[in-house]
Amino acid sequence: MAEISTKPYLIRALYEWCTDSGYTPQLLVMVDASTRVPPGFVKDGQIVLNVSAGATRNLTLDNDWIQFSARFGGISHEISVPVDRVAAIFARENGQGLHFEPVDTDESPEPASAPVAPDDPSTPPRGKPSLKVVK
Repeated sequence: MAEISTKPYLIRALYEWCTDSGYTPQLLVMVDASTRVPPGFVKDGQIVLNVSAGATRNLTLDNDWIQFSARFGGISHEISVPVDRVAAIFARENGQGLHFEPVDTDESPEPASAPVAPDDPSTPPRGKPSLKVVK
C-alpha cells in the first residue's frame, strides 16, 4: 500500500489554525505547468495566494488539489494548485506556518472539478516570509 502524504492534512490544519486565530491564511506556491493561476501575478516562479474565506469562493482543500475562485485586479479567476506545488502555508500577519519542499513530478493528477480564485491577493510580501513551525 502506498504511503499517504501528511502534507494535505497539515495544510488543512494550518488553514484552520489561521482562521480560528483571526489570521489570513496564505499559500506560497511554486508555479509550473500544472498550476492554474493568473500569470501576471507570478514573480520568480512563485505566487502568494490569500486563501481566506473573504478572498475565495468555493475553496476546496483536498488531498491532491487546492481549488477556488478569486479576484485578481478586479477580474475573477479560477485557481487550481496541486498540493505538491505548495511550498508554504502561513499567517500573513505574523509569518507563522509551515514550509514544505515542493515535489517535482512529471505528471499531476487532473483536478476533480473547476477551481475557484482568491480575492485581492494583496501585495505579496517582499522577500521570503519568515516561517516557524506552529505548536
